[in-house]
Order: sequence, then C-alpha cells, then structure tokens
Amino acid sequence: MPLHDRILGHFQASAQTLLDAAEALAPSIEQAARLMVHSLTQGGKIMACGNGGAAADAQRFVAQMVHRFEQERPGLAAIALTTDSSTLTSIANDTAYDQVFARQVKVLGQPGDILLAISTSGNSPSVLQAVDAAHARNVHVIALSGRSGGKLAEHLIEDDVLICAPAESAVRIQEVHLLTIHCLCDAVDSVLLGVEE
Repeated sequence: MPLHDRILGHFQASAQTLLDAAEALAPSIEQAARLMVHSLTQGGKIMACGNGGAAADAQRFVAQMVHRFEQERPGLAAIALTTDSSTLTSIANDTAYDQVFARQVKVLGQPGDILLAISTSGNSPSVLQAVDAAHARNVHVIALSGRSGGKLAEHLIEDDVLICAPAESAVRIQEVHLLTIHCLCDAVDSVLLGVEE
C-alpha cells in the first residue's frame, strides 16, 4: 500500500471512530462534566492519573484546568498524580509500582474530590488501585477506558462515571480519550462561565 494511502486510512479510521463514539459517549461525558463542576464549586479538586500515553492525557487535562482551555477564567483545582518523579519512584521502589497513584490518593483525596482515572485497556493495576483508594476516601471516579472497559469497569461503583471508547485499537481509543478530555474541559468552562446550563 502506498504510504500516502496508509496515512489517509488512519485519518478515515480515526474520523469514523470519533463519529461512532459521539452519540454513545455524549451522555456520559455530560454527566462527568457536571460531576466535575459540582466538585469544583464545592471546594473540591480533580486528581488525574494514568500510565504512558494516559499519563500524558492526565497532565494535559490538568494543565487545561489549572491554566485554561479556550476561554480565560480563574484556574481550577486539579493535580496530575503522574508528575512528581521523587514521589513516584520512592513509592515504586519502597512499596510497589501498583501503589504509585493509590498512595497519593490516600494522602491528597478528600470527600467530594474526583479522580480522573485513565487506562486504555482498563486493566492497569496502578489505576485500579487508585480507584479503590478513591472509594475509600469518598472520592468520585470518572474513568476513561476502551473496549469493554476491562477490570476498571468492574471496580466502579454507582456514583462513578465510565467513559468507554467503542474501539479495539489502542490508538483509536486514545484518540477518543483526547477528544473526550477536550469535551470535558469545554463543558466545565461553559457551565462555570454561564455559557451553557
């Protein structure tokens, strides 16, 4: 296959996946955004975690909360649990890697806060442990996953929100996650700034 056609194929597959996800995920994304707004207006914060590309997504989300998305506004309380190398490596070295996020949630999480847990497969042990730690602290969970949701879907409780990308390919799932993060940021800003109800 010519390289040009291969590149076009990626664009077409991505566009189709995003279109397929739109109707399926819009209600969950709205529910998640409203949960975030409620937490933030009540003095809560959003903690975000994930590994690899999901760590990058967590950090992108937090940057857009703390600084801004597309509109100027005061910063919003959010923290990426993926960025402090001393904390991450000490927990991984002295305890276990699967505790790198959970330990931080146990220390930083307060009732009414939110954990944005991102796992492409839904099976990341460190993310699953963070979700369990969040529940122990009465922290709500918004989970981004793909395929069937993996073990992550099984760890969620009634008030949590699962946003599960309807795709099998890790690349397509991650593309849906990025757009979901942008939708969440826009929705939070729109509600807080009075653009939408």
